Amino acid sequence: MTLIKSISGIRGTIGGKSGDALTPLDIVKFAAAYGAWLKKKNPDATLKVVLGRDARLSGKMVSDLVCSTLVGMGFHVIDLGLSTTPTVEIAVPLEKAIGGIILTASHNPIQWNALKLLNEKGEFISANDGAELLEIAEKESFEFCDVKHLGKVTYDDTYLKKHIDLILALPLVDKKAIEKADFKVVVDAVNSTGGTAVPLLLEALGVTQIKKINCDPTGIFAHNPEPLPENLREISSETRKGNYDLGIVVDPDVDRLAFICEDGEPFGEEYTLVAVADYILSNTKKKKGLKTVSNLSSTLALKDVTVKAGGEHASAAVGEVNVVVKMKETDAIIGGEGNGGIIYPELHYGRDALVGIALFLTQLAKFGKPVGFLRKTYPNYHIAKKKIELTPEINVDEILEDIKAKYERYPINTEDGVKINFEKEWVHLRKSNTEPIIRIYAESEFETTASNLADKIIRDIKELISQRV
Repeated sequence: MTLIKSISGIRGTIGGKSGDALTPLDIVKFAAAYGAWLKKKNPDATLKVVLGRDARLSGKMVSDLVCSTLVGMGFHVIDLGLSTTPTVEIAVPLEKAIGGIILTASHNPIQWNALKLLNEKGEFISANDGAELLEIAEKESFEFCDVKHLGKVTYDDTYLKKHIDLILALPLVDKKAIEKADFKVVVDAVNSTGGTAVPLLLEALGVTQIKKINCDPTGIFAHNPEPLPENLREISSETRKGNYDLGIVVDPDVDRLAFICEDGEPFGEEYTLVAVADYILSNTKKKKGLKTVSNLSSTLALKDVTVKAGGEHASAAVGEVNVVVKMKETDAIIGGEGNGGIIYPELHYGRDALVGIALFLTQLAKFGKPVGFLRKTYPNYHIAKKKIELTPEINVDEILEDIKAKYERYPINTEDGVKINFEKEWVHLRKSNTEPIIRIYAESEFETTASNLADKIIRDIKELISQRV
């Protein structure tokens, strides 16, 4: 059993002992700490919080516990029920709430769940805020209200439609072009809330030929929910055999997006952001100051298409909150992460698969050729993702410093671990926050080169470790 407390929230596997897994006691404790933190941060504000969840089997139990805890602290809870992460993010400022909680473990398997925490802007709380909240939880520095000051719950299932309406109102979403293209689409939503949200969006965009795979929000995931090629064999096969124009895949909380080409081949999760950014860059009226942002472990292809459009690209530390901070600093028009996360500030500062779908379909309709042809218009890079497990006594920070020294003749970024930039390749080393592991990502124009580069760094690390023993 696993329980992970971090600055971004609390997540873990359901069942087991308190403190070792995500039990009801841990859920109540952390929800109360969040409530106390919100009260401290907003002493004069109306105590209102938006709550939503994906379709996990544990979702209703966790939601009931969180909801009752906040009511016990005097909060008015707007419960969206089954929803998506971006929908909750949009609802927070529209409701003038002071926070929001999304109950989802994102791409994690069925036994996991989590509380993801938002501020009054509907954005993930900062590292400093998260550290303060963890301290409140550790000390149990929270109090509950007397019976005359309990909060209340309001159930609202209208926000998915509001979310979709906001997407359709975006200037760069062209419903008429999508209708005219008459796309035939297959959707895999891993039996979570995307099974409701994605078809509703497609219908609103004028798509009439929709095949649903794993779209019943039972929470019983039909496959590993992370939208990687090895988990998408069913939709790849269906797309290829069924003469579809496009396959669409989302994760359980609908903030990650992947596409399948007409021949059943993955478009590439890394290229979701690249394609959407290309469309945004090409259709933005201002031609000066075009900025894009992705994290340090994302493909170089985004920088390539940005520079080609006359813009500038910036990198941020891994993590949505870090990407959002960098986007605001640079006034970026589009950003996100290479895991299929699209952040489009014109709508909101959060990863949003639904807006990504609408923008991509508009792009594809105007491109006028199969999606596989669109993919071939972009630089072709390959990323190798590996890790090296270390014994607890090894100082990971010292190892990273040693690697930095070994490759000091190359441009190095230390904002998030160590990223070494070569002429046409890069390698990024990051330590895990929860276990003695170094994650190693390497990218090259050639798959074997990327793999060999990651293996070379692993050998370097092992050699450095042996020298310290």
